[in-house]
Amino acid sequence: QVQLAESGGGLVQPGGSLRLSCAASGFTLAGYAIGWFRQAPGKEREGVSCIPSLGKDTFYTDSVKGRFAISRDNAKNTVYLQMNSLKPEDTAVYYCAAERINSYGCALRVGFWHDRWGQGTPVTVSS
Repeated sequence: QVQLAESGGGLVQPGGSLRLSCAASGFTLAGYAIGWFRQAPGKEREGVSCIPSLGKDTFYTDSVKGRFAISRDNAKNTVYLQMNSLKPEDTAVYYCAAERINSYGCALRVGFWHDRWGQGTPVTVSS
């Protein structure tokens, strides 16, 4: 079965950390750009971070720069999102997406991502 599966969400206090995982099954992530997105209640889905299929650059929305880090382990067919210094406004359902494109770049706009989406993992930042 071809799918992406997110894991690692949960409840964390402000200032805490979580590491989200996006694991692919049924296909290999090599050759895909991977993006992380989030959707808070009553809000539109927004791009958080993405990592291209080529090169070492990574991209972040301004609100998470310096706090979140995206990485990929092609051997494990998994992409991670390390989230530090979490804030209540980071509360959302987090999704990963994969787009088959050989490129050194990727886009945080949702419309760029068509190929695969995961089902999401909830993150709640609250004391």
